[in-house]
Amino acid sequence: MSVTAEYHVNFFDTDAMAVVHHANYIRWFEIGRVEYLRKYGITLDDMMEDGFVFPITKIEAKYLSPGHFDDVLEIETTATALTKAKMAFSYRVLRKGTGEVLVTGRSQNVFTRKDTGHITRLPEKYYEVFARAMAEEKMQAEA
Repeated sequence: MSVTAEYHVNFFDTDAMAVVHHANYIRWFEIGRVEYLRKYGITLDDMMEDGFVFPITKIEAKYLSPGHFDDVLEIETTATALTKAKMAFSYRVLRKGTGEVLVTGRSQNVFTRKDTGHITRLPEKYYEVFARAMAEEKMQAEA
């Protein structure tokens, strides 16, 4: 099961070839991650106030079909791995209505202390929410 965010492609998202510039998909993966966290009651602001940040250490995208100005896209985000030090996600960006997959991707984030930048173990306050969300998604996918 995944969390889906919707995005309407703006003219400024396109390049000189009139297609979505490839770098935007990485930005839209972030929209998906933020929406994923939000669905489970966690905001990046909350984490930062508690002294944690969530930087990306790996990112990957596979481009399958171009997006265009005025497309309405669906960004599907699924958590794929979780430890107390890191979390991984997979993404699919689809054209709404047709379901055509434009891009697939993956990312890995680590939990770090905001004040030092050092990787840290996520406190139970957040870890339990993420673990419960992943368990819930797994059960829904198997049903």
